Amino acid sequence: MSVNSIPSTTTSAGHDIVQKILELPFFEASWVLYLLLGLSVASVAVMIERALFYRKRKIDLHRIRRDFVSALEKQDYRQAAHVLSGSDSLETNVVLFALREHAAGPDAVEDLVSGVLTKERERYDARLDFLATLASNAPFIGLFGTVLGIIRAFKDLAGNIHEASSAVMAGVAEALVATAVGLLVAIPAVVAFNYFKRRVKLATNNAHLLSRILLAHLKTVE
Repeated sequence: MSVNSIPSTTTSAGHDIVQKILELPFFEASWVLYLLLGLSVASVAVMIERALFYRKRKIDLHRIRRDFVSALEKQDYRQAAHVLSGSDSLETNVVLFALREHAAGPDAVEDLVSGVLTKERERYDARLDFLATLASNAPFIGLFGTVLGIIRAFKDLAGNIHEASSAVMAGVAEALVATAVGLLVAIPAVVAFNYFKRRVKLATNNAHLLSRILLAHLKTVE
């Protein structure tokens, strides 16, 4: 069957279906902007919460290390525990838990440090996966809104062929706003994620330092 032999009623029916689909609210780019706005608010809330979390648990590593070493040299484990219990940080919690089991020996303490460190990192990494996901996908959500907006623009163009230039330009300009908003949401999320991951890495390194001090001491008195 040739193309010319396809009934016009079939073509018309297909066109009507497409028109009905394009009339659905899904093809409005505005809902994508509202979605991005909601994600942006959630992102800012996570940033503020995480910033306050890390700020509250920031420690003076030099002072703690000095006092901790001084207590260990005297084999005063109660004083060493007192030095560590002064703050609720990843570094001090990990070493404090290991210190309380110092009688088990350095090998057992080293295993404890590894296990507790993993658990404490879960607390420090909480909600950072949301920032990472948002940073990776917000531009694509914005691009999706742009695609919907362009589809809508060409639909309007089909019904207003005499004002083609202005209709297309206005529709495309409006659609591109979604991409811009997507980038605006993603960039701060990327910056915040990288900064917070650096804080977690720094805390982890500090925990390794203090735990190595404890292990070195236990091996010398073993």
